[in-house]
Amino acid sequence: MSAARTQLLDRGVGQALSALSAAAKRGLGDPVLAELVMIRASQLNHCAFCLDMHLTLARKNGEGEERLGLLAAWEEAEDLYDGRERAALALTEAMTVLTGGFVPDEVYEGAAEHFDDGELAHLIGLITAINGWNRLMVSRRVAPGGYTP
Repeated sequence: MSAARTQLLDRGVGQALSALSAAAKRGLGDPVLAELVMIRASQLNHCAFCLDMHLTLARKNGEGEERLGLLAAWEEAEDLYDGRERAALALTEAMTVLTGGFVPDEVYEGAAEHFDDGELAHLIGLITAINGWNRLMVSRRVAPGGYTP
């Protein structure tokens, strides 16, 4: 049996993470790619609340069910994701699962080939933000279904 968790979140913490997320999304300039990145990080972090939220937003932004359904296997679904998306997803995985302690140079360089300096900075900010949100929601065991666009 799981222990009860607080549903409360400090307003300042929530506002700061929301501001980071919003700035990173705006700077990246591609709402569908932003949602794919946030879904993939949320899959890796097992965050049901964030998965529910970002799947809803991806659909609202026009993303199709086939790509959403195969996102966990994006490396094998080569024809569904373009080079830019694949580079962003590889960076997302490397930053989310830091088992080696660092993002491998080839992953960073792959992303740098597809994103200019500003876009790459925003992509890194977005990945950082969603990992923060995932950890906040998972640690408090916030259930999916509470998000409404």
